[in-house]
Amino acid sequence: MYKFFITLIVCLTLSNHKSYAIETIIINGKVIDAQNKQPLAGATITIPDLRISVLTDQAGTFKLRNVPARGSFLIEARFIGYETATRVIDLSKDSNWEFELKPTLIETQEVIVTGTLSSGSNKRNSTTVNIINKDKLLLPSSNIIDAIAKSPGVSQVTTGPSISKPVIRGLSYNRVVTIDNGVKQEGQQWGDEHGIEIDQFKANRVEVLKGAASLIYGSDALGGVINLLEPIPVPEGEISGEFLTNYSTNNGLIGSSVMLTGNQNGIVWRGRGTYKNAHSFKTPTGYFPNSGFNETDFSGMFGLNKSWGYTHLNFSSFRNNIGFYEPSFDVDGNYIDEEGSLFSRDDFKSRTLQYPKQDIRHYKVSLNNNLLIGSGNLKLDLGFQRNQRRELEDGPDPSLYFNLDTYTGDARYYIGQQNGWEPVFGLSTEIGHSENRGEEFLIPAYDTYGLGAFAYVKKNWNNSTFNIGVRYDFRKNVGKALEQEGEQLFEGFNNRFSNVSGAMGFTHQFTERLNFKANAGSAFRAPNPAELGSNGEHEGTFRYEVGNADLQPERSYQVDAELSYDGDFINASATVYNNYIHDFIYAAHHGEFIDDLPVYNYGQVNANLYGAEASLILHPVHFIHFENTFGYTHAKNTSMDKPLPFIPAGVLRNELRYEPEIKHLQEPFLSVGLANYFAQNRVDEEFETPTSSYTLVNASFGATFFVGKQAIKCYVSANNLLDKKYYDALSRYKPGRLDQNDLSLGVYNPGRNITFGVYLPFVIKHSN
Repeated sequence: MYKFFITLIVCLTLSNHKSYAIETIIINGKVIDAQNKQPLAGATITIPDLRISVLTDQAGTFKLRNVPARGSFLIEARFIGYETATRVIDLSKDSNWEFELKPTLIETQEVIVTGTLSSGSNKRNSTTVNIINKDKLLLPSSNIIDAIAKSPGVSQVTTGPSISKPVIRGLSYNRVVTIDNGVKQEGQQWGDEHGIEIDQFKANRVEVLKGAASLIYGSDALGGVINLLEPIPVPEGEISGEFLTNYSTNNGLIGSSVMLTGNQNGIVWRGRGTYKNAHSFKTPTGYFPNSGFNETDFSGMFGLNKSWGYTHLNFSSFRNNIGFYEPSFDVDGNYIDEEGSLFSRDDFKSRTLQYPKQDIRHYKVSLNNNLLIGSGNLKLDLGFQRNQRRELEDGPDPSLYFNLDTYTGDARYYIGQQNGWEPVFGLSTEIGHSENRGEEFLIPAYDTYGLGAFAYVKKNWNNSTFNIGVRYDFRKNVGKALEQEGEQLFEGFNNRFSNVSGAMGFTHQFTERLNFKANAGSAFRAPNPAELGSNGEHEGTFRYEVGNADLQPERSYQVDAELSYDGDFINASATVYNNYIHDFIYAAHHGEFIDDLPVYNYGQVNANLYGAEASLILHPVHFIHFENTFGYTHAKNTSMDKPLPFIPAGVLRNELRYEPEIKHLQEPFLSVGLANYFAQNRVDEEFETPTSSYTLVNASFGATFFVGKQAIKCYVSANNLLDKKYYDALSRYKPGRLDQNDLSLGVYNPGRNITFGVYLPFVIKHSN
């Protein structure tokens, strides 16, 4: 596979460019203020589907060289303090562009969404999408999911600060797909204590697609998709980068990252290195032992941006070491180590992890291409991933050791817009090979195969759009039998699943301000090998798991609708949704115990999830911003007439932000926020206990100042400022069931945490 990638990138790089004989043109344009017609210097012009961008000069003008002379592409013009403008431009008819941007107090939602089949403005995209930009991703967080879990409808299942799993509208694990560089992330995400193996600092923007998305991504996308987007290459001739670092007081988290990127005559490259290190985290009642972690990440990109399209080779290496502690107490209820001694303050502050711990490694190579062919274009994404999970109990030799290799391919051909029609056809494939290399076993070694094909079309009118699509998927899981000491540990299995998914959507702009969108679709999820064949002690969840080789695929049927309003001083939206899932898979305890651990058997029920999301942003004057968001999910096991397990509590967030004008400072701000979590009393008592309501107080301030021409952004942020003692409904450290033989952790969420951060963007060489 490695040789295949190397050969392909060399061929694309060295081939005679006449083989991509495409006429090119030079685009000249200008960006001005719509009211006073003055030029806007430093505005960004982007063609996302060609992965090119350029900045306007002091006169507000810009020039794009070597642009293909034909084809229709979506263009985005963006400038701070102005509404973002999007426009579809036919390059064969218009070579002189002028954008008039309107001043606004509100960050507009008129931005381009790329994670759907047809790139387009958010208003004309029927899928409900949350967009998290770079400035919000820089806010204090311990991982990439923690950074995005504050948007409506999104939350996280946590195992301390180091492990977070995304939850979208109440669904998580294998029901949410993460896309990185166009490739579906495969990290054995079936496990409770398995996080997302992606550097939190590498993403420039995140799109959270909420709702059934099997039409685009096949199996697993029942709840939604997290699409991580790295920066678009810088303009030709530019070499630039960024350095950021922060320190958090609660667990001593130190995070630093440096990135360098350049573009020389369409040869583009980027490299990044990140390191994070933390000791044990502190709750309002004290430290939790051996809960520190350290993470080392490297990533890079090399490619070509030419008139025939682009080809980018991406690679990344992720390694995370995480400490774990199975609580033991003395007679006074204090934590003690294996020798029965109390932990010291030095133990809590130590950055050397003790056993047991996890050693997680993830390596990825992807080749992303967009080639202009005929009147359309072909997007081709190829990926190889190796995920390794070592669980170390009492020494360097792993007890559990999973090694998963995954090969993926995704091809989509866009015929090109004609009379408002946008047809797309696609094929995808996936091959996975997993083996056990440890001394203990939980799941069998397995092979998995997937193949999918789809057709999709979108129709655009002046104020409306309609889209419809259909997809066929085939998946095969082969589990390998294993006999140990004369006992059959795993029975072999060979399952084949197929499914037809469909989706359709509609958008309508009643006025320039008022917008409506609706979506209906079906989705499916094939059972994963852990659900089909588990037979062993899952130490991270403190239970014994038994799979079921007769499980059937989950099938989801979802509808949602959103109404939004973007005014001069107010921005508001409201969304409702309903998701019915037939043959919902989850493990249940029926009273059996093995080695004092409760036995959980995988089975199937029917389930229904519905809820609402809303946002209200007020800007009474230009320096005051009052943002309010709400999210709630109601989930029911309809087969047994009881709640589904691990559903997030309803949450209402309020933030008041003050942005004064201070001489010699750029974008100064002071914010105070409340995160109001409702009580979660609707719980599955086989898994969890209820949680009480609570309110967290958060605050932050910061600004950008200049040393010469160098901009430096500094900020201070406080989470849980009042050191509130609470259990989050999705924390795996909250109290468990009170059965005599069931371990109850009862560890509070982290207490007060103050983060000090610095962000320094720099330019080594300016564009021509």
